[in-house]
Amino acid sequence: MAQLKHFTLEDVIPGGNNYKNLQPENMHLSWWGNQLMRLEKTTCSMYGKDGKWSALFTLDDVKPLCDEVQSLETISFNKATEPVACFSNAKVYLEYNWKDKKISFLKKFKDDISYTDYSIASKWLAYNHKNNLYVENLTNDTEYIQISTDGSHDIVYGQSVHRNEFGIDKGTFWSPDGMMLCYYRMDQSMVPDYPLVDISTRIATLQPIKYPMAGTASHKVSVGVFNLQTKNSVWLETGDNTDQYYCGITWSPDSKKIYMYNLNRDQNHLRLWQFDALSGKRENVLYEESHPKYVQPEHGLMFLPWDNDKFIYWSEKDGYNHLYLYSLAQGKTIRKITDNRLGVVIDVLGFNPKTKSVIVNSTGISPIQHNLFSVSIEKDNYALLGENTGVHKGQLSADGSLVADTWSSPDVARQIDLIHTATGKKTNLLKADNPWKSYAVPEISSGTIKAADGQTDLYYRMVKPVGFDSRKKYPAVVYVYGGPNTRLVEASFGYMYRGWELYMADRGYVVFVLDNRGSNERGLEFENVIYRQLGKEEMNDQMKGVEFLKSMPFVDADRIGVHGWSYGGFMTTNLMLTYPDVFKVGVAGGPVIDWSYYEIMYGERYMDTPQDNQKGYDENNLCLRAGDLKGRLLIVFGYNDPVCVPQHTLSFIRACENAGTHPDLFTYPGDQHNMFGRDRVHLHEHITRYLDDFLK
Repeated sequence: MAQLKHFTLEDVIPGGNNYKNLQPENMHLSWWGNQLMRLEKTTCSMYGKDGKWSALFTLDDVKPLCDEVQSLETISFNKATEPVACFSNAKVYLEYNWKDKKISFLKKFKDDISYTDYSIASKWLAYNHKNNLYVENLTNDTEYIQISTDGSHDIVYGQSVHRNEFGIDKGTFWSPDGMMLCYYRMDQSMVPDYPLVDISTRIATLQPIKYPMAGTASHKVSVGVFNLQTKNSVWLETGDNTDQYYCGITWSPDSKKIYMYNLNRDQNHLRLWQFDALSGKRENVLYEESHPKYVQPEHGLMFLPWDNDKFIYWSEKDGYNHLYLYSLAQGKTIRKITDNRLGVVIDVLGFNPKTKSVIVNSTGISPIQHNLFSVSIEKDNYALLGENTGVHKGQLSADGSLVADTWSSPDVARQIDLIHTATGKKTNLLKADNPWKSYAVPEISSGTIKAADGQTDLYYRMVKPVGFDSRKKYPAVVYVYGGPNTRLVEASFGYMYRGWELYMADRGYVVFVLDNRGSNERGLEFENVIYRQLGKEEMNDQMKGVEFLKSMPFVDADRIGVHGWSYGGFMTTNLMLTYPDVFKVGVAGGPVIDWSYYEIMYGERYMDTPQDNQKGYDENNLCLRAGDLKGRLLIVFGYNDPVCVPQHTLSFIRACENAGTHPDLFTYPGDQHNMFGRDRVHLHEHITRYLDDFLK
């Protein structure tokens, strides 16, 4: 052990000087049609039938032709039949023909643009400039159209709406033929400005954001369709846009129809609408779904490549995320494609038309695994693709016949296999060495305990100190998140370890992580147990984890700390206040303190409005319990946080001052909800010093 290296923060934290060197070897892969490509910073290579990689072109080939290209890792292959690599950023779009070693197309933009969306079919680019929406013909230097003129701080076009909830990550959607563009228009004039401050100027200046807090006025969203031929827009006939959410925008394969989900503000009633793309007329309600708590759409429709009449949609209506097949001709759902044997469907990679199957990623083998499966669309069968262990992520070829499977397991740092989706036959492309082999590595284990309901299995990760001695008593740190849409324990390398845990283990700490009820990928009831009472059941489960931790003879029950960020910051503060005799020290990062200060779309899904659930909001308003603080609590936040706005932390500090309690405070001016680069290293040094000072 003495001859092995010891982890430093520079080794284990993103932004550290040696962090990249301690990551498992990887390949940045992409598909050019059905041909697998490897993208490195300086070289683009092709995988051949002989099982070898051959270089096609290098950065030195491209950069002299256009110095905007700094790396080949970001190129794409939009033309499956032509030897062309595409590159774009806010200043330039280019296509490089590696056979001719020439730039076949180059377009430089006059102004800095954002939210770019390129149509391969029509060669038109949609983009945002100063909150207005434009389209530009990439084959013609003079042809561009300004779609909107009233864009402003209050009204924005072609950007993500509803604060990126409901699976929304973009604001423009080209039709398959590239002749029409569907886009969002968001009027947020009724939403007050939230006053974030930039202190880098000589006199600090306001940088206000629109932040609709729970129970207050929400923005209004409209959906437009711009026609390149008529050069005009129509608006989808959605009716009154007040307190409505629009998501899952999908074009029909023939570019004639648009499909979109409508979700009410209560988020308990979902409708799937069909619109005529030319007129904007709403034609049908194809599907409706309700739930007494909430419905959470996150995916658009996927039409079958071999049958334009049928599409797949996602739903949790049976309690788990599954896929269903809908027929437009019959006007109904005709079958359930996946069932509980496949657990929760995590991702759909695409289709293999030859075998009439859909390739999915799901928890079918274990709740803490992701595995790839080929699932028949028409028959009740499926087949595992790749290994039955670990956490897998796949990239599907254009025709769906091959999938590049990148995966790891608790003892496998990283492996990449090329798999035939029809037969399951695989070829290994990479087996990464363990990057820690010259370091003193702690023991990392996983298991289950029962939740507070006495029935549900919860998964944990435990990291024991380096040089562990069962006769000693060690301080322990509970790392927590606890909220929906996230989990912290999975069967990937080191059970999804965090680098900081390795560092803390080297300093003599036990680190314990538990995914309580309320976290994701375990089904709807597992998650929505938190409804209208955020914090209650999560803490009940976390305390079962603490009971288990304290039962370990090597854990010092008088030296237990807790740390978490965001929802985990809320959980950390809540645990410190609710169980002041259990937790000696806490470090809460970017915490939610009062859910009435959190945004509408996320907050109201789980808590309803303060007007409808005042009791729930009051019971989880940590300001009202500031006087219960006994141990040492450090709160860290980004001074310019647009997610958990500074009002959370500052209100709690004021409440503690009023109550006569004494938390500690640290901030990162200029940083937002998370710290990156060198600030992230500094953050973990600060957290560690605090725990060393008051827990160790």
